[in-house]
Formats: sequence, structure tokens, C-alpha cells
Amino acid sequence: MPSNNRSYRKGLKLCCAATSIFIVIFIIISLILFFTVFKPKQPHVIVHPPSLQHIEFQLFPVSLNVTLGLVVTIDNRNYGSFRYKDTITYISYHGTSIAEVPIEHETVPARGKLNITTYANVTAVQLISSPYFWGDVRAGQFNLTSMATLHGKVGVFKILKMGATVSSTCDISVHFISQDIESKCHSKIKL
Repeated sequence: MPSNNRSYRKGLKLCCAATSIFIVIFIIISLILFFTVFKPKQPHVIVHPPSLQHIEFQLFPVSLNVTLGLVVTIDNRNYGSFRYKDTITYISYHGTSIAEVPIEHETVPARGKLNITTYANVTAVQLISSPYFWGDVRAGQFNLTSMATLHGKVGVFKILKMGATVSSTCDISVHFISQDIESKCHSKIKL
């Protein structure tokens, strides 16, 4: 009977050692994959030239409201999808907020692109009353800044889900003589 007990203990020790080695190897491989292949990459955000949807002008009292149709492309280079909540993007002109852009909740697929179609209601009176306005008119270019923060969840292989925040700032140059728009966006993801 004692020899059976010894062989049982020896088998149990071998099983525990093999399991421990397997767990250590699994953790090492998971860490290597997380810091290389699955390492979060910053998404690319592209603002496409807007289209004029509606313009409203009133002489007394002076008011000018413009609605622009916008298309924003989010290029997700990560292996995880990103589902974000409803948010608002703010567009400012020399530090003064001139428009709010609603963005409805959506999911950006893993390693995919998402086109967001939305609109911006620009309060042009704030634009015109800026001390920079007439100088920019003479220069033929308006420089705007848009800021958005998307709160949501990242899902990897539909198994692992964690909270994430994507912040995006875009510098937009509107050349109104050539009717050309340039945008440079910088995005950061925080898990």
C-alpha cells in the first residue's frame, strides 16, 4: 500500500509541475502578444470636406446660422472593436466655440473603418464678432479646431471587454477662395 501512495504523490507532483509550467508559458505568450500584436494603436480620424446643408440670415437683429453636413472616417487599426456612446464634438475658432456636432453611438469594427455622417450648426455671429475674422478673410483662410472625446468599450475576440476613451483633436483649415479644406487629426486611446 505505501508504494501506491508514493506513486500517487509522484504523479500528483508531476501533474502540478506540468500545469504550473503550462500556466507560466501561457502567461508569457499572452504578455508577448499583448505588447506586440494586440498593443493598442492610435486610430486615424479623417474629416472630409463639409457640404452646405442650410443657411439662415436675419438682418434685424443680425444673425447668421449655417448648417454643414460632415463625414468623418475613423480607421481602427486595432484587433479589438470599439463601441462608443453618444457624444458631442466642439468646433472652435481661436478659442471661441462656434459649433457643436452630435455624434451618435456606433461600433468601429476591429481593423476596419467607419464613416460617420453628421452635421454642424455653426453660429456665424460668434465667428464674425471675433477680432481675428477680418484678418482671416483677407488671408482667405479660416483655421478651426475640433475636439471630441469618445467614451466606450473595447472588445477583443468578443471575450475581453474593457473601458476605453478616445480623444481626438483636429486642426481644420478652410480655404474659402479655392473652396478647399485641409485637416490634420491627432488621436489618443486610453484604456
